[in-house]
Amino acid sequence: MPEFKGCVRRRDIALALKYILVYTHNMFFEKVFQALAEHRVNYAVAGGVAVALHGATRGTVDIDIALAFDEKNFERAEQALKALGLASRLPISASEVYRFRQEYLKNRNLIAWSFVNPDNPSEIVDLLMTHDLKKMKTKTLSFQGRKIPLLALEDLIKMKTGTGRRQDEEDVKALQWIKERQ
Repeated sequence: MPEFKGCVRRRDIALALKYILVYTHNMFFEKVFQALAEHRVNYAVAGGVAVALHGATRGTVDIDIALAFDEKNFERAEQALKALGLASRLPISASEVYRFRQEYLKNRNLIAWSFVNPDNPSEIVDLLMTHDLKKMKTKTLSFQGRKIPLLALEDLIKMKTGTGRRQDEEDVKALQWIKERQ
């Protein structure tokens, strides 16, 4: 197995989180996590941010969020993101996304409901529509007194396996390398 330079040990995850939160988007990630918590959203961090928090070197500009699939949770997530000034890229509501999720996935290939800050387009949050958080395991990271739910390593690997995206293939290699050393 090739060595992945930049991978950190498990004990260094808090440092990786601090790096991500401090040096990207002027604390945008932290604001998103806070808003989701304040709106009682049942969520976990997924995607590139989760890969980095598990210890792999990974840059990303967006935040992927896995949600528990229920209509009220989708509504709370929408309210949290709108409270931050983010707007849905599509003219749809949380209720519509929840009720027509399968149709959006199958017929429109919409795998994430994306929100963006119109004043700063680099601030992006994608609510994943492909995996129900209720069927996945999470772990909790603590940072500056805040608890941040993160997809468990195994479920993050499963989520990224077989997508056909080169970045996901690289993420899986790095995550498996980390898993082997735990």
